[in-house]
Amino acid sequence: MRIPVSEAKGQLTELVRRAESGEEVILTRHGHPVVRLAPVRAIADGKSRRALIEAVRAAAVAKAAAGPNAARSQDFLYGDDGLPA
Repeated sequence: MRIPVSEAKGQLTELVRRAESGEEVILTRHGHPVVRLAPVRAIADGKSRRALIEAVRAAAVAKAAAGPNAARSQDFLYGDDGLPA
């Protein structure tokens, strides 16, 4: 949404609410964009980043362990004697 600065003065609370919900709010002056309202994103501290990285690693290890074995992925193509079926 684009709105002139002069109109935004009386609607600031509503515009902030809309920006927080994810809507793009751009304030204009003389028809040219000058300001974009955007929500502030929380910056993760080192401890929470480390926990996230460890969780992703653990999930990757679990997925790799549960997945099919690539060495045996085409066994269905061969008979018990090891020749193509």
